[in-house]
Amino acid sequence: MKLLVVIVNYRTPELTIDCLESLAPEISTVPGTRVVVTDNDSGDGSTDKIRIAIAQNKWTWAALMPLAKNGGFAWGNNQAIEPALKADDRPQYIYLLNPDTVVLPDAMKELVRFLDANPQVGIAGGRAINMDGTVRNSMFRFHTVLSELEGSIRLGVVSKMLKQHVVASPPPDEPVPADWVSGASMMIRREVFDKIGLLDDRYFMYYEETDFCLRARRAGFECWYVPTSKIIHLVGQSSGVTGNKRLAKRRPKYWFESRHRYFVRHYGVLKTLAADTLWAGGFAISSALRVLRGKPRTDPPWLLWDFVRYNLMSWCHRP
Repeated sequence: MKLLVVIVNYRTPELTIDCLESLAPEISTVPGTRVVVTDNDSGDGSTDKIRIAIAQNKWTWAALMPLAKNGGFAWGNNQAIEPALKADDRPQYIYLLNPDTVVLPDAMKELVRFLDANPQVGIAGGRAINMDGTVRNSMFRFHTVLSELEGSIRLGVVSKMLKQHVVASPPPDEPVPADWVSGASMMIRREVFDKIGLLDDRYFMYYEETDFCLRARRAGFECWYVPTSKIIHLVGQSSGVTGNKRLAKRRPKYWFESRHRYFVRHYGVLKTLAADTLWAGGFAISSALRVLRGKPRTDPPWLLWDFVRYNLMSWCHRP
């Protein structure tokens, strides 16, 4: 097997089927490609709809794997990746693809071609495009203590001073190294899994790809952004945490837990406390300035309170 594509569905069967339809003409561009859709116990008829679509369209290259629980994004991917890595015909590459994406022509082929030509690269991510054709950030710097201040205070003078800590880098038009790339379209060399293991499924959702890319870098693998590989990303359709839905919906607890796990795991307790304090202080200043300037809210409701509750106030309850 050259390539294993994994799509994790949770109550988005129509989006998943649309994603599979966009993949159909691309399968022949990478001979030896298989697609596995795992369903995180959606309980909404997703499995029946996806199974029927696969059968009716004769997508012999695709298979559905219903799962017994909703274990999150990393867990749902691992359920397909782990048996594939143990099989006799192990895939050379594994491609993580969100269900709320539309694969554009040669998107898979471009990532495979790049990895084939650059054996030192362990992870490659493509360009994400909005429905209106504008380019989304899909390559990033690692989160740091100072990036938490820059990201929450949102002041131009601070961002200029901390430009090396701005997480979302402007996407260039040529392939470049990246700290991490979006898990919505991320291709991984098999040897990365062999050396560092699977995705950490203790992240329910968010920060799992950041964690994985950081572990891969520490193991000696490079991560690159390849803009010739393009997908349309209907951002936040599954979770509602990003995209237009974020303004009406409180950020879920699992986002804060994932962030906390990432910082403690990679920076330790003291730096995590510093990052928490800087984020909360920066966001409080940003919110006060917004009110004084009469600008509308652009963040989820109760974000500062939820951050304090799930981070600063919860330390005494953590095991």
